[in-house]
Amino acid sequence: MSSNHVNSPNMKVEVVLFNVSDVDRTKAFYENLGWRFDIDVVEGDFRGVHFTPPNSDASILFGKGVTPENSGSAHNLVLAVDDLDAARKDLIARGVNVSEIFHYAGGPFNNAVENPHVGGRDPQGRSYFSFASFEDPDGNVWLLQEITTRLPGRLWDSPPADVVTLATLLHETAEYHDHYEKTHAEHHWWDWYAPYLSARQNGSSPEEAAAAADLYMEEVLPVLSR
Repeated sequence: MSSNHVNSPNMKVEVVLFNVSDVDRTKAFYENLGWRFDIDVVEGDFRGVHFTPPNSDASILFGKGVTPENSGSAHNLVLAVDDLDAARKDLIARGVNVSEIFHYAGGPFNNAVENPHVGGRDPQGRSYFSFASFEDPDGNVWLLQEITTRLPGRLWDSPPADVVTLATLLHETAEYHDHYEKTHAEHHWWDWYAPYLSARQNGSSPEEAAAAADLYMEEVLPVLSR
């Protein structure tokens, strides 16, 4: 069977579903993690709360009536991080009980061997091979997997933005840059445009993107120009 995806429809992991025993308690837990709160829907006996991890394309939906009552806890939900130490430090600072860093004796996710978890980072320092874990109040287990470099073929090609969308975004960027241009010294417009556009494409609001562009001009660009 061909693995060519050129003619395949787009399919993305969008949402992971699980029930919890105390919706408000679990909602507070994920809010404390700094995850984006999206929606809280109540309809009769159903309640669904939607959160998205930082910069993730996939989200979680938990609550009451979300899955069959006998579905139990979710295990080994995986969060990719580019810096495992920083991710652990952030979670611990938020009061989360995070495991020590470990690797799998038989390779990532191999629980078929005896004593599959081995303390410490992967001895060879390989991307994909070092982990830590934590649980939410209902015992749903999250794995932090450090991925510093993607294996060949593990990134989808991004489709080019359509002309109308790009034109709209450039127009918006010009409007926000206009204020900066009037209040700051002479500079190259493209230096401000680049961080603004990057932030918007990564999900920031126009105001957040403008702040990111200002910060880049004030702190990052001077260092790069030395």
